[in-house]
Amino acid sequence: MPTKQTELNKAWQEKNKARQKYLNYRSYAKIFIRDLATEEDIEFLNELIEQRKHGEKFE
Repeated sequence: MPTKQTELNKAWQEKNKARQKYLNYRSYAKIFIRDLATEEDIEFLNELIEQRKHGEKFE
């Protein structure tokens, strides 16, 4: 039987799907960078970040 908090969490997620998607992707990115990324991956991501900062299109 689900607890009240579980029900509230599920209701929040249903009501805030876009925010939940954003939070999930941000979490995935942090885990990838922290635990899995190679030096090459980090260099590539830094290039993408710099392009984003300057409003350039991604290649």
